[in-house]
Order: sequence, then C-alpha cells, then structure tokens
Amino acid sequence: MSGSVADRPTFVEKLAAGLAESAPEPEAIPAATVILLRDGDDGVETLMLHRNDRGAFGGMWVFPGGRVDPADLEPDHDERAGARRGAVRETLEEAGLVIGADDLIEFSHWVPPPAAPKRFSTWIFVAAAPGTDVTVDGTEIHDHDWVRPADAISRRDAGEIELAPPTWVSLWRLSSATTVDEALGAARRVEAERFETHIGKVDDDIVAVWRGDAGYDDGDLAKAGPRHRLWMLPDGWRYERSD
Repeated sequence: MSGSVADRPTFVEKLAAGLAESAPEPEAIPAATVILLRDGDDGVETLMLHRNDRGAFGGMWVFPGGRVDPADLEPDHDERAGARRGAVRETLEEAGLVIGADDLIEFSHWVPPPAAPKRFSTWIFVAAAPGTDVTVDGTEIHDHDWVRPADAISRRDAGEIELAPPTWVSLWRLSSATTVDEALGAARRVEAERFETHIGKVDDDIVAVWRGDAGYDDGDLAKAGPRHRLWMLPDGWRYERSD
C-alpha cells in the first residue's frame, strides 16, 4: 500500500486554499461508498483502492464507491435505496466484487464543507467482503490492498498515503474491532451518524468540526465546551470527541 503524495497539493492544502476563497457553494452530488471487511491473520482488514491522479481526490486511497447515477435512483427515487444500488454497482465496476444491496449496513452519511475541492453527499455502508479476488479496472483505480484500519491511519501520518477525513474517521471507528462480526454488530446497533463538516483554523492548523462541538455553529474553535473535531496536523491527524 503506497502512493506518492509529494508531487501534488495535499487534501489539507486544497482545503486551506478553499478557506481563502469566496466562491459560491456547489451543490453536493449524491454518492455512495462501501467498506468491505474480512478477517485477517492480525485482525480485521478493509479493502482500499488507490485512485488515479486525476480529479479532486486524485491519488487518494479510498473505499469502493462513487457518485449515484440517475439509474440507481429508479424506480422509487428513495435516497437510501439509490445509494445502496450505487454502492453495489461501483464495487463491481471498481473492484470486480459482487455484493448484495441487502447486505449493506448503514454506517454514516457525510456532507463536506463548501471549501471542499468537490462536494459529495455520501452514504457510507459497511459489509462483509465476498470471498472472491479483487480485480481493479486499471483506469480509475490503479491498485488495491487489504489493510488493518490502524495501519492505514499510521501510513497516512507517515506521509506514505493520503486519506480524506471521512475515510480517516471511518477507519478510526473500525480500528478497535477484532473481528468482522464484531464490527458489523456494532454498526447494526446504532443509527448511521450524519457528519456535515465545517472547516476552520486554529493558528496555522486546519480543523474539521462536526455537530456536537462547541465551536461548530459560530466557528469559534477556541470556545470552551464539548469537542467533536479532527485536527489535521502536519505530524499526524487526531480525532477529538468528548463523548
């Protein structure tokens, strides 16, 4: 699992540039992603795909997924059902894996800040991986790896790979699970959490902030009170959550 991040602006640098701009907020595009899990020799592993260098998320390591096509929304136009169909289709297209829509467990929903390089309204699902080989398309996706969530986080902090905040937080949430059954059981027991991201700065550090943080509504990140934020620090990202 590798990926050069030295020759292009990082995701954090793009967010910092977006904070300085006053461009109108683009509409969020419906999207769906699925975290596929398997039991490895050293614990739970998740499938991660390495995107090509094109686009706002170029070069990142991601879970299988992408935008929801109009055909995914038919015939009922139900948002969740369309997202499930989109996740199934994208997983087949990007990784060559067949999964069932009914096997997907809602994990979270994400809306990025206006400063994001491209905005997607994304449903993230989690499921057990099928026991078949991964085959990437070689065009949009260049490589794949099965990796323990904590190892992916460590590699991002070491500068070896690049992750977007929703991917990082999802990996963090899964890092304590010891088996796939444990991870899926935990996901079933709670309602999928919604994250509508705000981005701010503390000194020179970029911080992603979510509802429940004392500074979420007014942007005063120094305000005393509860915390729900991701510190995207140069020497490593740190998730801070009071509950």
